[in-house]
Amino acid sequence: MNKLCILIISFLLLGKFAYPTILEGQNEGYAFKEIVFYTYSDPVTKAKEGLFSIKFDGEGKFRTEVEVTKPTFVFSEFGVYRGEFFIEPGKTIQPVFPTFREKSFAEQKNPFFEPVTFWFKLQGDNGLNQQISSFENLFNQLTDKYFNQLYFKQSQEIYDSVLFFVNKDFTQTGNSVFDGHKNLKLSFLESEVFRQNPEDGAAILSSVPADSWESPAFISYFERIFTNRLSFDAKTEKGAAIHKAIAQTDVGYLSGFVKDKYKLTGDIVKLAIIKMLHDAYYSGTFSQQAILRFLQSGDWQNISGKRITQITQNTVKKLSFLRQGTKAPEICLKDINGNDECTSVNNGKFKYLVFADAEMVVCREHLKYLPKIEGRFQQHLEIVLVMRKTDIIEMKMFLDKNQIPGMQLVDEKGEYIQKYQVKTFPACLLLDENNNIVFGHAKAPLDGFEQQFGMFIRNELFQRQRR
Repeated sequence: MNKLCILIISFLLLGKFAYPTILEGQNEGYAFKEIVFYTYSDPVTKAKEGLFSIKFDGEGKFRTEVEVTKPTFVFSEFGVYRGEFFIEPGKTIQPVFPTFREKSFAEQKNPFFEPVTFWFKLQGDNGLNQQISSFENLFNQLTDKYFNQLYFKQSQEIYDSVLFFVNKDFTQTGNSVFDGHKNLKLSFLESEVFRQNPEDGAAILSSVPADSWESPAFISYFERIFTNRLSFDAKTEKGAAIHKAIAQTDVGYLSGFVKDKYKLTGDIVKLAIIKMLHDAYYSGTFSQQAILRFLQSGDWQNISGKRITQITQNTVKKLSFLRQGTKAPEICLKDINGNDECTSVNNGKFKYLVFADAEMVVCREHLKYLPKIEGRFQQHLEIVLVMRKTDIIEMKMFLDKNQIPGMQLVDEKGEYIQKYQVKTFPACLLLDENNNIVFGHAKAPLDGFEQQFGMFIRNELFQRQRR
């Protein structure tokens, strides 16, 4: 009984001092819509983590509460926009939404579409977000106005003028988040204007607290310094030693190399190593297996605190996603006729998984070639289509008219398109009978899958016969 009383009192005391962030406002143009806001899991993988959503009622009003312990960068993509701001603990925030505009048909189908990015204006706010928004407006005005003098002529005089006007209107405020944002943006400008070597401007990153690693200014500058650096460094006189360190999981050497070359201290050294290994994984310069082994080694884990450990796990998860031999996420959807189907069923055949959009001319031409592929490999291959939701009647008419074979699933909510991280259509994978990845990026029907699978299945059947 006493323990129960203590728990209740503790809960009440904690609740008393809990000050959630409140978001509220109104915009009739958003009636009945729901906007999801995300933050980044970390500055390396930049995986989106859903933090909260805003639900508008029939009059466009909304109110939601969010628990945060520090100023947290959030963003959302809706219609043609990408809106960004910081939410701060214990504050009431009234974000102002722009006039809503849906993507046009062409914008929906364009894989290179970029949303209009803006910093949310907050009603009655004179704090952090207003400072950043005002700073960004002035910074962009000056750099746009003097673009040629800065980036082409590399004028020291003009650069100094930009610094003068920025510092005149925005002195050090004492708000560490804003001051950090401003300093990193100006450092980025300096490095771009004067073509600095990455190692010449890296030291400032050591002064950025880990709580700010997911902020946009930090991520932009961090990527400016370290993107693809390990592949570049591998071509220098230290290249052989770097290759050896990764192959032999020599954490000490690689840590010392990064620390000395980039003049870094603290956990930023480890964060930089994760970023460099992440990019190197895709470069083809190093063994992918050696990079995964390095990040999962006991030596690396022993020098990693809680935050670095989590970022390491996120990175390993991303690098291992759809890697050959790993289990593919099971897909369970309704097919074109409304029947429930799952891809995990083992029918003794390999599965050619094709994500497609029947409204795209390119996809239609690829899908029309599938009957020939099935005719040649039907004994060993099952075709599985995961169709982006479009007009069901027109989709069915197209599939029937062209006698498109296989299991035809409809991803109404885009759940599996997102889970498989599909960016463009068609996107194709080859799975084995047990739903394991054979090719995480198989060729599309018209781009050579017939030849790719033909060579693979001949070799596979030969190896199985030998075994």
